[in-house]
Amino acid sequence: MPIHHALVLNLHQPAGNLDRLLTDEPWEARAILQAYDRIPRFLWGYEDIGRVHLSLSGTLLENLSDRSFQDRVYGVVDCGSLLWHLQNERIIDILGTGYYHPVFPLIPAADRATHIRRWLSAASHLFWRTGFQGFWPPEMGFSMELIPLLKRSGFRYVIVDSEHVEAVTPMDWHALRYRPHLARYGEDEIIVVVRDRELSDAQESGMDYGWFSKEVALRTRWCDFEPLVTTCTDGENGGWFRNTNTNVNFWGGFYQELLEEARRKSLLQPVFIRDYLDSHPVTTEVRVKSGAWNTGWHHGRDFLQWIGSALQREALQRVEAVSAELHQALIHLGEAEHRAWADAALNEAHWRLLRAETSCNFYWGEDWVHRCHEDLDQAVRALEQYRHHERHENDLPST
Repeated sequence: MPIHHALVLNLHQPAGNLDRLLTDEPWEARAILQAYDRIPRFLWGYEDIGRVHLSLSGTLLENLSDRSFQDRVYGVVDCGSLLWHLQNERIIDILGTGYYHPVFPLIPAADRATHIRRWLSAASHLFWRTGFQGFWPPEMGFSMELIPLLKRSGFRYVIVDSEHVEAVTPMDWHALRYRPHLARYGEDEIIVVVRDRELSDAQESGMDYGWFSKEVALRTRWCDFEPLVTTCTDGENGGWFRNTNTNVNFWGGFYQELLEEARRKSLLQPVFIRDYLDSHPVTTEVRVKSGAWNTGWHHGRDFLQWIGSALQREALQRVEAVSAELHQALIHLGEAEHRAWADAALNEAHWRLLRAETSCNFYWGEDWVHRCHEDLDQAVRALEQYRHHERHENDLPST
């Protein structure tokens, strides 16, 4: 039986980070941009067999589609052409995600749908399509309560980490890891695709095709079904992905041999998850414990990477408070007469709040927590401006 391999790469830059790097560390900015540009260019010669899933955060799409940023980096990468090449559905499948790359279970439930809607709006415009079947939760941060939202947003499946998956239908470990399953929350259900954590660790740090193919064969040898092996990592971090020498980076040092062997009909065959699901009905059920993927410091359980210190937790508590205040104002605005000034103030508060929720503000311990507070400060100022105008309007005599 063939062994199906789904390759998933996460691409994300915090808001303003590429601009800052271009000024302070231009060599790093060039390496990141060239890592993005390398993906479709490498795959052009393998349209018959190359299959790569990409998740691009909204803040990264915002950067790449900004005309002034495009002009600034034109001698390094043609961002307009890059976005055009990423539309090639023969070799690339775009996964949905959250616009500002939040850890969804850690942010207020009232804000989650907006992150998804804003990403869908931007991605539908840039990639000329209306539907995205797969969902990539930023940092692979997932909890079962997200299922109804993902279903309402039109997603068919979500990728989760193998560390957190528990069988409901009795099955062996290889079936648990190498088959898609259903997960249910209340009346809603979604397909979950399981990321192999150990193989993904190898993909992140560097490996050769010979080792990978043998390891995959060993792990799937007891499967009495066609297995789906899913590996997921960042796609622009580390020398393995940034190295411009094709012979020793991820694409030339590993994936090229995988594709050449696949052309020769090896057992290991690249696949889009959507195509695998079309031909392999999902019949088993699992539960997914709340958690994220493993990082360089933590295992992902309990989101310790993002809530491990008092300052991180205090910032998230402030996010909750500002979010509650904003949504109360939005409810009031919906009940009142439309006013342009109110729309402008609350829109400013809203996007500032959403950007404050980005995972990067909490990922680096306490180093970036101040960025969360800076955006929350701006959100609070906009809310104060809204309340000031509202009081002024209410004090005016009726005519």
